[in-house]
Parts: sequence; C-alpha cells; structure tokens
Amino acid sequence: MTKEDLNTLRQRYLEVRQQLADAQKYRQPEPVENYRFQAPSGTVSLAHLFADHTELFVVHNMGKSCSYCTLWADGLNGVLDHLQDRASIVISSPDTVEVQQQFKQDRNWNFTMVSTNKNQFAEDMGYRNEQGPHPGVSVFTKSGEQITRVADTPFGPGDDFCAVWHLFDLLPDGPNGWQPRLSY
Repeated sequence: MTKEDLNTLRQRYLEVRQQLADAQKYRQPEPVENYRFQAPSGTVSLAHLFADHTELFVVHNMGKSCSYCTLWADGLNGVLDHLQDRASIVISSPDTVEVQQQFKQDRNWNFTMVSTNKNQFAEDMGYRNEQGPHPGVSVFTKSGEQITRVADTPFGPGDDFCAVWHLFDLLPDGPNGWQPRLSY
C-alpha cells in the first residue's frame, strides 16, 4: 500500500467520524434523574457535578482493578485542563470513595471521582449488568433542574478515546497483543 493510499483511507476515516458526529446531534435526548453519588465530601448529586458548566462528561470506569480503565483515565488526566475549559468531567467507578482516593493519589490524577457502589446510575445508563461494570462515557446537559443524557459510547481497545491504540497502529506489528498493566 502506498503512502497516498494510506492518506486516502485516513481521509475517509475522518469523513466517517464527521458523519458520526453529525448524526450524534440528532440522537433522542434522555431525561435522567438527579442521581446521588458518594464523594470525598459526602453525598453529591448529579446536578452538583456540573459545577459551573451546563455540560458534563461522566466516564464509566470499572475501577482500580482494571488496567484498561486505568489506561483511559491516565490519558484523560493528561488532557483534563482542556476538557474542563469546555465542560465538567467526572470519573465514576464502583470502588468505594476510600479506594478511589488512594488510587487517585497513587496515579497523580487530578479529576473528580465519584462512587457508584450505592446507586443504580451505572445500571440505568447501561454500563453495569449482571456480569459487572463496563467502561464508557455519558454526556449530560443541564437546563434549570432538568438533566438530560445527550450522548454515550463504550470504551474499548482501538476506540477514539485513547491515543495509545492509534499510535500502536503505526507500528509494523500494531499492538501485537499488548495489554496495559497497572504498573511498569
């Protein structure tokens, strides 16, 4: 395959991504309740997590034991200031607040974390079932007292939310079975 062929494929990929972004604008919004979460400061509401923004990313993280979720969170930590300039962002997981805070400190994470271990939020959003939690992100808007989910998508190897996979794709053997570890 030539460099020109690769550039043509990359251009087609960008066009499909734009089509997906355009289609997302027509997704049916889902009103949601004002869930309550456990946080270091005590119980907080979903509305509280918006802080001074009207838009909120909630990352559905599987918790401390998941090296993949840790990889995504590490990457989000690196772009946190950029994201927070536009919207609020919170990482949720089923871990207790104490476990979250220790792991957050160990990894030098700067984002807000909340625990979903005492609510139905992850289940209701489709990111936890009888097999356990699943990674992804939901996007919410707030207008007055109304909170609405306007987007969501799962996370997984090769997705657009973790640059590691795209960089590995440039290697001659791609990821070649690579899996993230909790420490190196």
